[in-house]
Amino acid sequence: MVERETWATRVGFLVAAIGSAVGLGNLWQFPFKTAANGGAAFVVFYLIAVVLIGFPAMLAEFVIGRRTNRNVVDAFDELGGPGWRILGGLALLTGFWVLSYYNVVGGWVMRYVLGSATGAYFGDPGGYFNAIASGPEAIAAQLLFLGISVGIVALGIENGIEKATKVMVPAIVVLMIALAVWAFTLDGAMEGVSYFLSPDIDSLVSNAGAVVPDAVGQAFFTLSLGMGIMITYASYLGEDDNLPLDGGIIVVSNTLIGVLAGLVVFPLLFANNVDPATGGPAALFVAVASAFANLPAGQILGVVFFGVVALAALSSAISLLEVTVSYATDNFDVSRPVLSVSAGVLLFLLGLPSTLDTGDAGGPSVWFGWFDAMAYNLFLPLSALFIVVFVGWLLAREAVSELRTGSESIPSFGPIWLWSLRTVVLVGIVVTLGLGFQSLFLAEDATFFAPF
Repeated sequence: MVERETWATRVGFLVAAIGSAVGLGNLWQFPFKTAANGGAAFVVFYLIAVVLIGFPAMLAEFVIGRRTNRNVVDAFDELGGPGWRILGGLALLTGFWVLSYYNVVGGWVMRYVLGSATGAYFGDPGGYFNAIASGPEAIAAQLLFLGISVGIVALGIENGIEKATKVMVPAIVVLMIALAVWAFTLDGAMEGVSYFLSPDIDSLVSNAGAVVPDAVGQAFFTLSLGMGIMITYASYLGEDDNLPLDGGIIVVSNTLIGVLAGLVVFPLLFANNVDPATGGPAALFVAVASAFANLPAGQILGVVFFGVVALAALSSAISLLEVTVSYATDNFDVSRPVLSVSAGVLLFLLGLPSTLDTGDAGGPSVWFGWFDAMAYNLFLPLSALFIVVFVGWLLAREAVSELRTGSESIPSFGPIWLWSLRTVVLVGIVVTLGLGFQSLFLAEDATFFAPF
């Protein structure tokens, strides 16, 4: 078996974990989940979900990974016995499933970088998206994006993922700050800021039942939880790392970049009279592209914006791919490059339905929405639920002991964290899973049956 790698530095781990979290969940979904759920009211619930549910759940994954220094499947085997391997397999499957259609979105982003440079979508942003969202062009773009991800992961932890994310993440932050500063100079920008950051108390109360599940789901998606990523990344850590501190840095950084994304997108939309509630997978591409099409320097700004989104997408894609490659390198005497390419081939095949041509109207395949709904409403919360139960009850004291290692200065934190897993986090995930199950299988327009 190939010798297991580790992070070269603690900063390398933090940047890679932040890069995983700061992906399309922040730059693609967060602004438009906000718009679809009433603006600032959603932001409030999302921030609460991140602190009370996302942060403790992330520490649960850290504990499993560092305790075992194993991949996501073997980690559960070591801690709970062979019967628990199925839980690690579920997390691995969830990440693989998400990445299969995530690559399709990554391909869209790369097409929009090119489309911004040439001004190809300026005349008809909606028509341009429909033309490239499915069919041969979508397949080719998906393959290109996937190939870059495979190449980075094939180079390894230190020489591939760590070096790549050390460039990507700072570039994302610097460019997003620059775009936010520029967006504030646009006429009408402050209306967008108010929509994004000024919650209506009545809206908070009246829409809580509908908004909370989306907010919790978004917290898990943007923090890369339930997919084995944080277990895998933590498995390359040493015992001297302070897990609560590292988790806090990752959560705060991820949240700030999500807010930055909103401070770019909403001022841009309001300044150009574009409806912020434009929904669906086309939202980022059609709505934001429409705004760039109306600006004097739209080509340059479009390249910068979609370039940032491309970097964010890649930083998350390589983390999702690493979960599978980590498992394979721990269990098969095959080189990392060969395993990375093999995983890439399987991902390409699984992602093909999400690129299927939908006919004359074009646009995303109905299968794309199906894959996304299955991940968001079932696989992610189900995987997270089992992980929380495993750590909160089966490991319990062992988990608290592991959390304290490297963070002895805060001895009272461990019991509080364990209590939160068993109560607040558990209830939040169960409610989210129940509502997601209803949406998939029991609602009048049940999502699960849409493609059939």
